[in-house]
Amino acid sequence: MLDFSNFDALTFDCYGTLINWEQGILDALCPWADRAVPGATDAELLGAFARAEPAVERANPAAPYRDILRLVHTELARTFEVSESPSDAEALASSVPDWPAFDDSAAALRTLKPRFKLVIVSNVDADSFAGSQRRLGIEFDALVTAEQVGAYKPDHAMFEAAWRACAQLGVEKHRIVHVAQSLYHDHEPAKALGMTTVHVNRPPARPGARATQAPGAPVQPDLTVTTMAEFARIALS
Repeated sequence: MLDFSNFDALTFDCYGTLINWEQGILDALCPWADRAVPGATDAELLGAFARAEPAVERANPAAPYRDILRLVHTELARTFEVSESPSDAEALASSVPDWPAFDDSAAALRTLKPRFKLVIVSNVDADSFAGSQRRLGIEFDALVTAEQVGAYKPDHAMFEAAWRACAQLGVEKHRIVHVAQSLYHDHEPAKALGMTTVHVNRPPARPGARATQAPGAPVQPDLTVTTMAEFARIALS
């Protein structure tokens, strides 16, 4: 068990950890899929998303996340061998502010805020995140986005930018805990950089359906929980 008295800042992945991105993705994709690829399962849609998104981000590291999602939709159409639909691509690209927060996220963040600096480190653009912040209901101490950095996790540049943001808040690197759901986007690079990490291993939005690919190698977070509520209880105990 981690001794959280040794830490002063929590850096959070947002989508998958605080915001239910799998449900949000499915809500945006299913109207298109029902028309264009009837019979495609939720697991197939999210699996195709999980393969397409990292490849698009690697090829377009400076593109805002809305543009990433448009390109991902193009890749999904190619995967399912159907015609592209600009209107449906736009629906996915503009859907991020509508993605729901997990039920426990806002309350957990409120209890953590008096004790820790809270920093978002997310593969998103600032405009898209603004809607998510309203859903989470708190003001974070700093925000690090792919749009600002010009790179997407798992690129180490995102974590290095988070260290700089924390340093401006008076927190040194060794007193930061990174909290995230994705082993691929977050834990694999963070552990490679020597960070302490907490895995919020939430169940998938649908059984067997994941929007995140597996890490390239086995990775061992320092603590694993299943909810933000559980994490907040442990961190504040």
